[in-house]
Amino acid sequence: MTEAIYLEVQNKCEKIKEKRRVSVSRMLCILGVSRSGYNSWLHCLPSNQQKRKQSVKKKIKEIYDKSHQNYGALKITKEIQKTGEKISERTIGKYM
Repeated sequence: MTEAIYLEVQNKCEKIKEKRRVSVSRMLCILGVSRSGYNSWLHCLPSNQQKRKQSVKKKIKEIYDKSHQNYGALKITKEIQKTGEKISERTIGKYM
């Protein structure tokens, strides 16, 4: 994510200054972000909800690829629920 922000700001700054790299301080200034806010975002740990979401997305991808990309949200939900996980079809559909 940090790299994507850096590249976006660098592209904007290239229009202003040709072939010159932009420092983190300059990026933060351009984006209007405080240094302390950037550092806290950089060092924050993922929440339990984010960890579960990534885990479920990984399961969805595995099941979807295993089915040769035929299963929809309903069948994938049933497969995941067989493992004992409680999750709705709507949530699976959103994650897909």
